[in-house]
Amino acid sequence: MKRSGLAVIALLFIAATLGAQVPGVDQATIARIRGEAITNSQAMETHWWLSEAIGPRATGTPGYQAGADWVMKKFAEWGLANIHIERFPFGQGWSIDRFSAHLLTPNAAPLIGMPRWYSPSTKGTITSDVVYVKAASEAELAKYKGQLTGKIVILQAARPVRMLQGRIVLEMTEADWAEAMKLPDPKPAASPASPASPASPASSAPPMTPQQFAALLQRFLVAEGVAAVLDRGSDTDMSAGGSDLSWQTQRVDGGTIFPGNGGSRDPKAPQQVPSATLAVEHYNRLVRLIEHGQPVRMELNIQTRFHPETDPAGHAFNIIADIPGSDLADQVVILGAHFDTYPYATGATDNTTGSTAMIEAVRVIQQLGLKPRRTIRVALWAAEEQGLIGSREYVARHYWDAKTSTPKPAHANVQAYFNLDNGTGRIRGIWGQNNTGAMKSFEQWGVALKDLGWRSVSPRSVTSTDHGSFDNAGLPGFQFIQERLEYNSRTHHSNMDTYDHVQKDDVIQQGAVAAVFAWYAANTSERLPRKPLAK
Repeated sequence: MKRSGLAVIALLFIAATLGAQVPGVDQATIARIRGEAITNSQAMETHWWLSEAIGPRATGTPGYQAGADWVMKKFAEWGLANIHIERFPFGQGWSIDRFSAHLLTPNAAPLIGMPRWYSPSTKGTITSDVVYVKAASEAELAKYKGQLTGKIVILQAARPVRMLQGRIVLEMTEADWAEAMKLPDPKPAASPASPASPASPASSAPPMTPQQFAALLQRFLVAEGVAAVLDRGSDTDMSAGGSDLSWQTQRVDGGTIFPGNGGSRDPKAPQQVPSATLAVEHYNRLVRLIEHGQPVRMELNIQTRFHPETDPAGHAFNIIADIPGSDLADQVVILGAHFDTYPYATGATDNTTGSTAMIEAVRVIQQLGLKPRRTIRVALWAAEEQGLIGSREYVARHYWDAKTSTPKPAHANVQAYFNLDNGTGRIRGIWGQNNTGAMKSFEQWGVALKDLGWRSVSPRSVTSTDHGSFDNAGLPGFQFIQERLEYNSRTHHSNMDTYDHVQKDDVIQQGAVAAVFAWYAANTSERLPRKPLAK
């Protein structure tokens, strides 16, 4: 773009923000931050190195270490301070070395699939018959005793594969926004449990829970010497759109698979049979062939690698770096995203996009030589995929005593935590977490981003990502509102979470929004209000 064009845009931006002055923040500096983030963005270059060159970064693996080494080197090159890692116990890591699956009879065909997370390896490449085990109880399993040694077992019925229809690419409609802008209706109180009727001596034992039967099934398959188990993933092709809204999206199938867990990060957990998830279309064919009495024989190779936890401090670690503050340096604004990924693809939208945006935000501020009043910290979390473990460990270590449910001294110094973890889509606003005081500030800050797609601040509280670790400890923790696009229909936790599905302009915008919010929070003369601590 020509310099004259940039000057016009800058003038329009300054004019638009004159009515939204924030005490302590110079709007000309905001314009510089936006300019660097949009016109000189390095976001996609950062993303490429992390996703394609380094690849998946599951916690406790060499891939995670390689990603950490790369990003910490960048932080040092840019002159960030206090660059370090913080370890915590996790268990063993796991990665995929090799996978192949081929149908041999009734005719040859390669099959699309992926090992399930933490699956053990097969004994090299195996060739075996496929057996369809139909069992929902211990008695039904017993019918297969002595028949499964060395066999490849399938357990699920065929699932219908529908035409793609409805909302595959999620962009928020006016109806979605209307829902997002109001608090959800309170959930009805649970009805009191009815008193249990006395059991007669002849009554049978209560039925197993799904979890109990799954454990029984694994013990049976291991004891019977089953060579491998194949599945097709979920029983439905529908997924929630996310952020606790009512929207739904259809998963795309067509070779996109969403494997589940096939083992444990706990090395002492019970042994499991090697397992993999096949594309539903390929899995369904196996079922139909067997149901029609056709012999099915396969060649299968699952080679995986377990990475034991050898460091006494723990196998997992968060990555931390600072832009030091000045007169309010003891106060901190934290930009966070989880750095770990699923092991099936390259983690491009979950969550290399979020990590890239926060990395880019601190690069922009540092590149411009700006000196914030409060310290701006970037935190890249490990083990989010196992339940927000990295961010919860960080909050417990620095800010919150979980045993006594009381804040630590540094609790008072957190100005805000901002999180990004919902894919490649453009940021449209921020979830307010019922913090009405902070929402007023965010509405002001968002004025500077209206031309970049910012829309509004929602009063809703959302869950299931790392801002919750802060919010649950009484800290001002927030998640940005994003367009979900193909996140829940195609890329999230799938074998297709690749660079090709990343939207360049949206990722650049994410970095700009994160940098602007970080600067406002670090320099406003006002402390962000907090919600009362839960008692």
